[in-house]
Amino acid sequence: MERNNLYPIFLKVKNLNVLIVGGGNVAEEKLHFLTKSSPDAKVTMVSPMFREGTIELAKKYCVTLVTDIYDKKYLEGRHIVVATTDIPEVNVQVWKDCRAEAKLVNVADNPPYCDFYMGGIVTKGNVKVAISTNGKSPTTAKRLRQFFEEVIPENIDDLVKNLNEFRKTIKGDFEEKVETLNEFTKGLIEKK
Repeated sequence: MERNNLYPIFLKVKNLNVLIVGGGNVAEEKLHFLTKSSPDAKVTMVSPMFREGTIELAKKYCVTLVTDIYDKKYLEGRHIVVATTDIPEVNVQVWKDCRAEAKLVNVADNPPYCDFYMGGIVTKGNVKVAISTNGKSPTTAKRLRQFFEEVIPENIDDLVKNLNEFRKTIKGDFEEKVETLNEFTKGLIEKK
């Protein structure tokens, strides 16, 4: 059986500079999901044209639109790059340039040219669940996202905040605190 060997991390994208190369449907979709999950993300987009929806998103969030064709100079100061153009040669060039400068890159819909995937995300207050299908099936990730959105209770954030306050009052060393919290929260996953 094949195994997903991806290592999930949660990035503080407000501390990073993201570049999206392209201005079409895919670029707008990537921007939408990025700003939905991280409204404080700092994003620059480079494309000869931008969709109306992209322009509206840029106005609402911290997004800079640069009307130009891709040039390697736009990688300067960027930490994460997403290539979404409909010209495969441009996307591969973005990938090569990012490899040369050790920048994380995702070439949309082209797994061999991806250092990371932008998976399905469920956010409820402080709780965030990321879903990956190892780049094999975005549709499955979407369905799982919808499932978790329904299953995770709306008041989960209250629970998280209350447990955080409770955690501050627990005495003892790290192991004792973990054991106390484990005992206190085991009812969350017990089957009824």
